[in-house]
Amino acid sequence: MKEYVEGLEREFSAIERGFLREQRCARSDYASFAPEQARRVAFLAYRSEDYQVRMYAVFLLGHLSQESDVLSFLRDDVSADSNWRVQEVLAKAFDDFCAVRGYEVALPVIDEWLSDPRPNVRRAVTEGLRIWTSRPYFRDHPGDAVSRLSRLRSDSSEYVRKSVGNALRDISKKHPELVAAELRTWSLETTEVAQVYRLASTLISYATAER
Repeated sequence: MKEYVEGLEREFSAIERGFLREQRCARSDYASFAPEQARRVAFLAYRSEDYQVRMYAVFLLGHLSQESDVLSFLRDDVSADSNWRVQEVLAKAFDDFCAVRGYEVALPVIDEWLSDPRPNVRRAVTEGLRIWTSRPYFRDHPGDAVSRLSRLRSDSSEYVRKSVGNALRDISKKHPELVAAELRTWSLETTEVAQVYRLASTLISYATAER
């Protein structure tokens, strides 16, 4: 296992942009390794000093995240990683978890992560599920997506607020009336809420917003 991870470090350490090679390798390894072998490789790879190898590890952990201890590791340990690229992959890993579990069945976990005190955990959901209304369940229940995102409009983290605003803007492309109706209920007295409002309302016409 150690030799395999060292090979990944040699292969990935020179990558400066993107994540496709790490993602494809993780998908291939998940398909070809026995489950316990995949677990060992993922946890060992996550200990690498190379963020690219940790990205690979998080992709692989996403495939393994139906196991409760793996999901907890993503929430508690990966969310503390200081590299922003790893946080982007955490968001994708959470979406992988929801896709396999089923988005409706995963609602309690989605809500748990959205209420977590750590910004990176909350953002893993708001960013990972974009475009929310292209996901099963939320495609048929767009209001549930809008209401969940809107609860974070005054989030203490600008990182999270930007993700929330962008996610609502995504939804407004197909559901402008729904998003506009939600935005009309907001008080814009704080800079935090006003920031999310500006992002979320970008694609909503003036006429729709005023109805």
